[in-house]
Amino acid sequence: MLAMALASLGWAGVAIASAPAAGHDGGPAKPPTAEQAAKNAEANARCIDCHSDPELTADDGRSMTFHGEPFAASVHGSNACTDCHSDALTRKHPRENLGKVGLGDCASCHAAAITQLQSSVHAKDRKGSPITVEACSNCHEAPHEIKAAKDPDSAVHVANVTDTCGTCHRPVKKEFMASAHGVAAEKGEKVPTCVSCHGDHGVVSAPATSVTRAQIANDCGGCHEKKFETFADGFHGKATLIGFEASATCSDCHTPHNALAASDPKSSVHPDNLATTCGTCHESEVRQAKFLSFNPHIDASDPNDNFYVYVIYMFMTGLLLGVFGFFGIHMLLWFQRALVGKLRGEFPSHAAHEGVWVKRFSNNQIWMHVTIILSFLLLAASGLPLKFAGASWAEPLANLLGGAEMAAFWHRVAGAITFGYFGWHILSLMLGWFVKKDRGYFWGWRSLTPQLSDAKDLWANLKYFLYLGPRPAFDRWTYWEKFDYLAVFWGVAMIGISGLLLWFPGYASIVLPGWALNAAYIIHSDEALLATGFIFLFHFFHTHLRPESFPMDPVVFTGSQPLARLKDERPREYERLVASGKLESLIVPPPTKARMTVSYVFGFAAVAIGIALAIGIFVGLAGGYGL
Repeated sequence: MLAMALASLGWAGVAIASAPAAGHDGGPAKPPTAEQAAKNAEANARCIDCHSDPELTADDGRSMTFHGEPFAASVHGSNACTDCHSDALTRKHPRENLGKVGLGDCASCHAAAITQLQSSVHAKDRKGSPITVEACSNCHEAPHEIKAAKDPDSAVHVANVTDTCGTCHRPVKKEFMASAHGVAAEKGEKVPTCVSCHGDHGVVSAPATSVTRAQIANDCGGCHEKKFETFADGFHGKATLIGFEASATCSDCHTPHNALAASDPKSSVHPDNLATTCGTCHESEVRQAKFLSFNPHIDASDPNDNFYVYVIYMFMTGLLLGVFGFFGIHMLLWFQRALVGKLRGEFPSHAAHEGVWVKRFSNNQIWMHVTIILSFLLLAASGLPLKFAGASWAEPLANLLGGAEMAAFWHRVAGAITFGYFGWHILSLMLGWFVKKDRGYFWGWRSLTPQLSDAKDLWANLKYFLYLGPRPAFDRWTYWEKFDYLAVFWGVAMIGISGLLLWFPGYASIVLPGWALNAAYIIHSDEALLATGFIFLFHFFHTHLRPESFPMDPVVFTGSQPLARLKDERPREYERLVASGKLESLIVPPPTKARMTVSYVFGFAAVAIGIALAIGIFVGLAGGYGL
C-alpha cells in the first residue's frame, strides 16, 4: 500500500534526476524511464518499511526516520534510494553506519559541480575541515527535499538565492538589499543575484570572482547596454579586456554590492563622492577638481553628451576617411598602372653594385630613419592591442610584450624615443636656419612643404595612372613623400601632445577641463590608427611594394642609389645637379655586399612586422573593434 501511495504522489512522474552518470556536467541528469521509475518506487518501498518508523535511530541517537512524501516531490523523486545510499545493502552490522552518503555519491551525477565546489572558497567548513555532503544542504534544501533551481520554492531559485547566501553572508546581504538592485529585487524586477557575479559552485575568495573582470562588465552590460558600450570604448574597458588588472571595471567604481544611482548622495559615483572613488586609483590626480569632470562613459558620437568632444570626434573620423579614401584610390590606380608598365618593360632595371652610385641621404638621416622605424614599430605593437582590445590577437600580442602593464611601459619608452628624435629634428632645422644660414626649408626644390608644383605633379600622375599622359618628371621630393613627412610631423605632434595628457592627467587637469582628457583619448587613438594604417599600407607601397621598387628600395638604409635610377625617377633633380655642377661631388662607391645584406634583412623584417600589424588592424576593423 505504501509503495502504491508513493507512486501516486509522483515518483514515476517527477522525472528530473537520474541514476548515476559519471562525468555529468552538474546540470539535470537524464531521468529514469517510466519503467525504471516504477521499479525504483517498488524498491524504495522496502526501505521505507523500516525508515517510516518514528522511533528508528542510529547508534549515535540520530533519527533515521524517512518521510517519503517530500522526497517524492523533490528533484530526485524518481530515483532509487540506493542511487545515493549505494552501500546500504552491503553493510553487515548497524554499527557500520549503513548507507552513509558522501560527496562521491553526489559526484556520480554532478561531477562538475562537485569538482568546482572542492576548488572553491567553500571547500572547507568554518573550522577549516574539508567539506562533506552536508555542505550541499547549506544552499540546497534538506537532502530528501531538494528542488529544481527553476522551482519558485527552491532555495536556489533566482528569487530566493540572495536570502540563501545571506544566511552566512549577512552584512553583504544587508548592503545588497539597500542597493538599487536590491530595491528592484524587492519589487520583483529582474536583477543580478549573488550567483550572477560569483557563480554557483566555483565561488572563489574576494577580491576575485568566479568570472574574469571583463566578464563582469559583460554581465552588467546585459541590462546596462549603453553604459557597457561606452565603457568598452574607453580606456578602462579596453585595458581590462587585454588583462590590465589595475584598470577599473564596473564593480570598482559602482561597488560590487551597493550600486546606487549617481543622483543618490550615498552613491559611490555621486559628484560629492567621486574624489574618494576615483582616488582609489588616481590618488594624486583627484587633487585637481577638473580631473573629476572626466567622463568614463562618454559617447563621442552624441553631440548632446559633450559638444566639444563630438566636434573633435567628427573631425578625426573625417580625417581618417578622407586620407584612407584618397590614398586607397591613389594606391589602386598606381598599382594597376605600374603593373602594366612592368609587364611592358617600361621601367629600366637598376642592378645593385653596377654603374655609378650617388649619395642621397646623410648618415644622420639614415640613423634618424632607423630610429623612427624601431620606435614606430614598438609604438604600434604596444598600442594597437589597446586600440583593438576585443580582437582575438590583442591580448596575445600584449602578452608577447610581457603583459598589459609591460606593453604600457614599452609604449611609453617608444614615446620618449619619439620625442627625442622629433626634438633632434627640430634642433637640426633651427641650427640650419639660424647658424648655417640655410634657406629653402619652406620653399623651393629642397622644401618638404607642399607647393603649387606638387598639385601639378599629382594631376599629371593621375593622368598617367589612367593612361592619359606620360609619367611625370619628379624633383628631389615627390608629393607623396612630402605627405609622408608631414604625416609623421603632424602625427608626432598630435599623438605626442595627446599622449602626454593621458600619461600625466593630473598635471593636465591643472589647466584643462576633464573633457579634454576624453578628447585626448580620441585624438591619440584615431591618430594612431591613421599613422599605423598610412605607414603600413601607403608608405610601404610608395617606397617598397610598388612594382617599380618591389621587393624593396634600400636607399634609406644605404644612403645612396644608382645614378641611373635617380635619372629615371627624378629627372628634374638630375638635370639641376648637372646644371649646377654638383653631381660629381655626390658620386660614391656602391654599398658593400655586407651593407646591402644588413639593409635587406632589417628592411624585410620591418616590413614583415608592419604588414602583420596591418593585417591585425584589418581583422580588428572587420570584427567591429577599434572604431
